[in-house]
Amino acid sequence: MASADEKSFDDINVTPMVDLYLVLLLIFIIMTTAGVQGVKVNLPRAGKAAAADIGAPKLQAITVNTEGKIFLNTMPVTLAELEDKLSKHKAQHPEFPVVVRGDRQSQYQGIMDVLDVLGRLNITNIGLATQGPKK
Repeated sequence: MASADEKSFDDINVTPMVDLYLVLLLIFIIMTTAGVQGVKVNLPRAGKAAAADIGAPKLQAITVNTEGKIFLNTMPVTLAELEDKLSKHKAQHPEFPVVVRGDRQSQYQGIMDVLDVLGRLNITNIGLATQGPKK
C-alpha cells in the first residue's frame, strides 16, 4: 500500500488561473474607464436620487473649468462658437441630450451663460453632471 507522500495528483489546481483572470478583468475595466474622453473637472456632489440614463450616441458634453473656459466635447470654444456648433448639430439631430459639467470651483455665471445658450437654441434635454454622495 502506498503512503500519502507517494500518492499521484491527478487534478489541476485552478485557483491561480482564476486569480489571473480576475486581475486581467480588473485591468480591462480600469483601462476602459480611463479611455473615456473629457476635460478633467472636480464635479460637485449630488444627493442619492437616481440619474436618468442619457447615454445616447449623439450626446454633447459641455464643460466649464475653473478658469471659466468652455469646452464642447473636449474642444475649447467661446459662447458664440458654442451656439453656432450646437445650432448646426440641432439642424442635423433635432433631439439630442446635452450634459453640462462644471467644476465646483468655477463661477456660477459661466454655467448660466451656457444654459442661456441652450435655452436660446430650445434644447430641453439637459443634464447637469455631478459626483455621487460620499459614503
